[in-house]
Amino acid sequence: MVATGLIRTIVGIIGNVISFFLFLSPTPTFVKIWKAKSVQEFKPDPYIATVLNCMMWVFYGLPFVHPDSLLVITINGIGLVIELTYVAIFFIYSPWSKRRKIVLALVIEVIFMAVVIFITLFFFHTTKIRSGIVGILAIIFNVIMYSSPLTVMKLVIRTKSVKYMPFYLSVFNFLNGIVWVVYASLKLDPYILVPNGMGSLLGLLQLILYAAYYRTTNWDDEPPTEVQLPDV
Repeated sequence: MVATGLIRTIVGIIGNVISFFLFLSPTPTFVKIWKAKSVQEFKPDPYIATVLNCMMWVFYGLPFVHPDSLLVITINGIGLVIELTYVAIFFIYSPWSKRRKIVLALVIEVIFMAVVIFITLFFFHTTKIRSGIVGILAIIFNVIMYSSPLTVMKLVIRTKSVKYMPFYLSVFNFLNGIVWVVYASLKLDPYILVPNGMGSLLGLLQLILYAAYYRTTNWDDEPPTEVQLPDV
């Protein structure tokens, strides 16, 4: 039992490290945005989705919701700060029409999170029930976070170009999912296991697309202007 707990802690620390690099992996994308002074065809969808996901997991990891989850709190707290920085950069270099959508999405997320916290703390009084409710919500938003790059994957297939699908984000999505699946399996936690299992599969699909379309990508030309992605 002690050995299992120690292994789980070690895997959790490894998961924190990989997740940290996952959060940092879009940095080259934002360097491009900063240099171009424009968001170009990059989409804010994954980063806005991840903001809500991080908030939900920080709440899930609190001792009065799900005890013994410090490693869940640490990495998602750090991730929340990083993702808000990305969204701020998107806001700065987006036209006003897209800025309105970003602000609206963030306001909705904050209101939703406040409602979840209020209902959980005032109407449910055991950690078992609280962790169950928040865990289910965390699964939903974790899946949204992992699936949000599907809009970019659609662009890759349509244009036969991976120019706007960050490679390192795909790699760390895959590795992150695998490590947290192991972590959740050592002390069965379905709320961490299910979304990260799906996340590792989606990360693998992105890597397959990258391998398939890397050679057909023209890294100098801009994609056709008529190609647009649906917003979240």
